[in-house]
Amino acid sequence: MNKFSKRSLGQNFLIDKKIISLIVKTGDINKDDKVLEVGPGTGALTEQILEQNPKDFTVIEKDLRLVKILKEKFGDQVKIINDDMLKFSYKNYYSQNLIIFGNLPYNISTQVLANWIKIKDLDKFCKRFILMFQKEVADRILAETNTKNFGRLSIISNWKLKISKVLDIEPNSFDPKPKVKSSLLLLKPKEKFYNLEDPKNLEHITNVFFNQRRKMIKKPIKFLFKNYDHVVRELCLDLKLRPQNLDSNTYFKICDMYENLTN
Repeated sequence: MNKFSKRSLGQNFLIDKKIISLIVKTGDINKDDKVLEVGPGTGALTEQILEQNPKDFTVIEKDLRLVKILKEKFGDQVKIINDDMLKFSYKNYYSQNLIIFGNLPYNISTQVLANWIKIKDLDKFCKRFILMFQKEVADRILAETNTKNFGRLSIISNWKLKISKVLDIEPNSFDPKPKVKSSLLLLKPKEKFYNLEDPKNLEHITNVFFNQRRKMIKKPIKFLFKNYDHVVRELCLDLKLRPQNLDSNTYFKICDMYENLTN
């Protein structure tokens, strides 16, 4: 195991220089861009991002041992924040139009992504995300309606983001080697998306539906709406369908009706 890696923090450091170069290229950084990297580790990606001469460059690293390494390596070329990417307040960056890079720890990756999606003006906060996930998680993010991987994460991620896969990455590209493959995704905030009052309502709606994903949708619809017949007629729903058979836009409409009901 890499001497700097902590199992409790889910640390697997990317060491493949070709893939690191591809990640930087995907970021498409110019001299006017502001960059944020979360979980930089020992700074292998940080080093190549610096070579692109961004206007401003900040990294967030939770592990104090790694913070010391990064400070020794980069000095004041990079603003280094010792904090937890999951708990960090991004408020001061809401209008920065950042390019965000992250090799997200497997154990918190979906929570980190969900927190970013909840930011109100996401397109002002971030120009693009270049994020690495466990392949299984990436497959769920990218999943289409009527597939086994389609679920809460697919719906919530694609609400505000246009997402594409860059490539899959083998375990031997990391030190220590994880037991699973990883995937690199490019996520760009949408300018136009379904207007919902509170992202937490979408989380609640999708949780109710996918908590029993093999059951027909009649049960969650009746649970969420007393006057469920109106919702069925309005959205032309077939109550014999399963949750994975409804497309994302239908879930946004259900959430919209739920918000109107609870206001």
